Amino acid sequence: MEQWINLYRASHVLEAHAIKGALEVSGIRVRLNGDGLQSLIGELPVDLLQVTLMVPEHQQHQAARVIERYQQRQGNGWLCGRCGEENGANFDICWHCGNDPQEE
Repeated sequence: MEQWINLYRASHVLEAHAIKGALEVSGIRVRLNGDGLQSLIGELPVDLLQVTLMVPEHQQHQAARVIERYQQRQGNGWLCGRCGEENGANFDICWHCGNDPQEE
């Protein structure tokens, strides 16, 4: 049987689903634990409402890199190394020239 591990604890359901999407786009299977508890906001302590993302153990390192890139992009944006254009934090590649900063 495949072993699943807790990889990341999101602070809210929106963050959990954003990261889940990034993982799935990268070909990583993911499960969410706790996303069904959001209807209990105000009834349960905040730490119980956090959503845990689980991935298969053999995809742990690949998934950790995806989450690291996601967290880096949550800042104020980035400058393209090729054309110098400013890109919002939500852009994975330069909107102006198509450069992928992960390949630099």
